[in-house]
Amino acid sequence: MHKKLIAEFFGTLFLVTCVIGSGIAASKLSPGNLGLELFENSFATGGGLICLILCFGPISGAHFNPLVSLWALVTRRVSFREFCEYVTAQFLGGFLGALVANAMFSRATIELSNKVRSSFGVGLSEAIATFGLVMVIALIAKSGRLESIAIAVGCYIASAYFFTSSTSFANPAVTVARMFSNSFAGISPSSVPEFVSFQVIGSLCAILVVRVIEKETLAVQ
Repeated sequence: MHKKLIAEFFGTLFLVTCVIGSGIAASKLSPGNLGLELFENSFATGGGLICLILCFGPISGAHFNPLVSLWALVTRRVSFREFCEYVTAQFLGGFLGALVANAMFSRATIELSNKVRSSFGVGLSEAIATFGLVMVIALIAKSGRLESIAIAVGCYIASAYFFTSSTSFANPAVTVARMFSNSFAGISPSSVPEFVSFQVIGSLCAILVVRVIEKETLAVQ
């Protein structure tokens, strides 16, 4: 279990470092060009996520996301105790990842973002993004094609940067971590509860839909 928690801690740490670090770099490399900045941010995040899942997947399952761990709990892939430990490791890793990203670009190590992201459309985007993410993971895992999850998740997140108005955080641990960087990838503390609430709603809907699909599949068989 220690190996699994270390994997979740460092996996989430590097994921957040990738998200925030590439956001800061993009704003420096392409100032004023929001489309190009978002592309650079999404490309780095998607590519980094693929590598991290391939690296840590065999150890912990590479959740890096409390809502993916929630799906694993509901499907009995982890116990309640393991779920709590996974989530703790993810939040701690995400927080440290934000500090590392800030420090790498010579910013204040701890800073609060003032980037407000709040509207029904943005919240709906987070619900849809999270719904899609959990669906992708759950259905591919059910099919037994575990080797495909890394590429599928990385590509999905990179594309969701563009097809959602929220740029697809889809992860409470990453959302909270991004609160501590006043950068391109940051989010105001006042916007975090709304984001996380819609993420939870999206994940619960996905879990419900997947269970319905599984029952229908069994009925057909």
